[in-house]
Amino acid sequence: MITKRLISLIYEAASIQRWNDHIRPWTGFTELDKQAHKMFYAYVLAKCEGKNVDMLKLIEGGIFEFFHRSVLTDIKPPIYHKLIKEKGRQIDGWVMDELKDDLCRIGGGFFERMNRYYAEPEYSALEKQILKAAHYHASNWEFKIIYSMNRETFGIEQVKHEMAQGLAACDTFAGFRYFAGSEYLQEFLSLIGKLRYQQRWAKAVRMPQTYVMGHMLVVAILSYFATQELKESSCSSRLVNNFISGLFHDLPEVLTRDIVSPVKASVKGLDSIIHEIEDEQMKAVIYPLLPPHWHEEMDYYTQNEFSSKIKLNGEVKIITSDEINEHYNDDYFSPLDGQIIRGCDHLSAYMEAYMSLSYGIRSEPMVSGYEHLSEKYRGKVIGGVDFGEMFGYFKLDDEKR
Repeated sequence: MITKRLISLIYEAASIQRWNDHIRPWTGFTELDKQAHKMFYAYVLAKCEGKNVDMLKLIEGGIFEFFHRSVLTDIKPPIYHKLIKEKGRQIDGWVMDELKDDLCRIGGGFFERMNRYYAEPEYSALEKQILKAAHYHASNWEFKIIYSMNRETFGIEQVKHEMAQGLAACDTFAGFRYFAGSEYLQEFLSLIGKLRYQQRWAKAVRMPQTYVMGHMLVVAILSYFATQELKESSCSSRLVNNFISGLFHDLPEVLTRDIVSPVKASVKGLDSIIHEIEDEQMKAVIYPLLPPHWHEEMDYYTQNEFSSKIKLNGEVKIITSDEINEHYNDDYFSPLDGQIIRGCDHLSAYMEAYMSLSYGIRSEPMVSGYEHLSEKYRGKVIGGVDFGEMFGYFKLDDEKR
């Protein structure tokens, strides 16, 4: 069961500012956005490495590290790494104690695997190397932006040296070198970085501000947890597909920017035209940056992203998540629950509205969005996932009375 505290903890990362002792952009430099960018790097590095990577272990390792970092909040990297080096086991133990009550309620032995991840050095060894490299690449992307703003800041050259050393130390797997030699893949991840600047609810004043990239990671994590919630244990490919599709679901917005739902719904047929434009832009701008043999998988994750589907006899078949539960919950069919991802997408938007309203920051888009989604998901179950319960966790005080 996904608890209220666990969902709230995900959003705490949206308030943790990075590089907050340096001059920096005021948008997209939160821990949530950094962790999201890290998972995009991890996906690309894993694809560069090839079939040796266990994608489920990579995804879970990313989630483990996200919560570990969120609990420890804003510790400067050199201090953080020194603490981990000298008191790693004690710190890991404290973090696990903090998370135990909530993570133990996630199905499929999630908490037990997180314990193994931190207790056993050889567990997910390759996936840990990839995540470490992804971490340094995402941090270096940030550093290259702030470096020119901080030429006179004490210690900036030392930070530059440490960043270069950290990246060099990640050269432990073939995929790292493949990526380093691919200008196109580096441009792809730099392009994705623009999603860190694209504000959610652009016309609404609210708190905390969130950005498209961080939202994508929230949807991915919620989709993974929701898939673990299903009564019948989900196959590995279903868990992987739901996370990665959740992570990529708003990728076209890097080309079109966010077109809010009321605009899409205002003119009949406008939504389908927008999708056509997004598809054209994906093929014209993004796909040339990716190896051709990645395109089919990217299509599967980004086309009809909110439709549940499987692969059958070499073709993509649109079905329902209930049908997946009944007949297709098997790696052979590569199931993907677009309906569940859509529910998680709406839960993320609802949480954004709820948090702002609970802080007393009110605007018409926030109020109408909150009320619409609250009613839409009242008592709603999608593919066996009780979204009504999760939406019900978050009610404003005037509704509780």
